[in-house]
Amino acid sequence: MTTLTTVGTGQIDAAGALLAILSANSTLPAPTAELRELPAHGRPWTWGVRLALHDGLDQFEQWRAALGLDPAAVDHKKSYGGTLAWLIVTGERYGVPVELVSFYDLPDTDQEELS
Repeated sequence: MTTLTTVGTGQIDAAGALLAILSANSTLPAPTAELRELPAHGRPWTWGVRLALHDGLDQFEQWRAALGLDPAAVDHKKSYGGTLAWLIVTGERYGVPVELVSFYDLPDTDQEELS
């Protein structure tokens, strides 16, 4: 009988980077953090760190600056329905890919006032 086993050694570098990032920026607003496979510049997808913020774009800017991620690389995305948007930027820190994303609600401009 053969058992297929996957080990988490590929996540060790990403976990170390996450610990280093959070330790170095302990005064910043707490993000939702996760280890996930991310695209790496010039390399195949690899384990990296994703930091997500949900409480304001000012927090995104604080984290972007602290991580030294290029402001010109920030991309703005919007959901199909147009009610949710997010800023996203990627880079590399501590040898692993890092993705920073901040979600926010868009104002409802299509709703008519009730009389």
